Amino acid sequence: MLCSWRTADLGLLLILTVFLVGVNTSCLVSINKKAVLSCPPVQLATLVLIRWEINLRDKPSCAKAYKRETNEIKDTGCTDEQITWASRPDQNPDLQIEPVAITHDGYYKCEMATMHGNFQHGYHLQVLVTPEATLFLSENRSVVCKAVAGKPAAQISWTPEGDCVTQQEGWGNGTVTVESTCHWEGHSVSTVTCSVSHLTGNKSLSIELNSGLRTSVSPVSPLLIILYVKLSLFVVILVIAGFVFFQRIMIAEDDYIHDSESLPSPLSM
Repeated sequence: MLCSWRTADLGLLLILTVFLVGVNTSCLVSINKKAVLSCPPVQLATLVLIRWEINLRDKPSCAKAYKRETNEIKDTGCTDEQITWASRPDQNPDLQIEPVAITHDGYYKCEMATMHGNFQHGYHLQVLVTPEATLFLSENRSVVCKAVAGKPAAQISWTPEGDCVTQQEGWGNGTVTVESTCHWEGHSVSTVTCSVSHLTGNKSLSIELNSGLRTSVSPVSPLLIILYVKLSLFVVILVIAGFVFFQRIMIAEDDYIHDSESLPSPLSM
């Protein structure tokens, strides 16, 4: 991401410098991306000195400087290897940060001394972290939407609106987790949507409810499926066994009747 402040007319720049001493720009950069901070556009042939002052959050100030007369580059207290010159300072005085980390939050100022005067421009760099959004049904029959570890804190809204309680929890690295818990008691609601709004992008999550409170029926567990199959097989076996037993009884009765008919009558003896 390029954070720049440009003007094509050097004469106009010289005039504006009188009135824009200490001009600052807000610069938003997503974590793990590349950031390039630009100095005021001056003619490099008139350049005498370039100095970047870097003030990171919770760290001492440091500086990177280039002196054209001696072609000397000097670092004073700068130890972060992700913060470098974008190129050779005599060709491109921009500052480069790659990859951007949460610790790169801070204030960066480019100061340029030229034959025509001094110029400066500062950047308030804010590192953005996309929150992880989740939506689920809690044990107390409420729906919970969470935006975990976002920077800055995300905003959560609901469709339709319900009875909601939203709270935030901050972490030591500057990220914030936002949790919103809602219920729709007494309302006929089948589906609710949680919308998470953030500077890095928006996300919507939906969940279906039963009677406005529960999610749709959960799938049957594998254990229950096995139990159902075993029970079904047992019933089938019982039916087959019963049918075989009944057949045997019928055959036995037929044999008995046949044998009885084949015996001589007592009167004929």
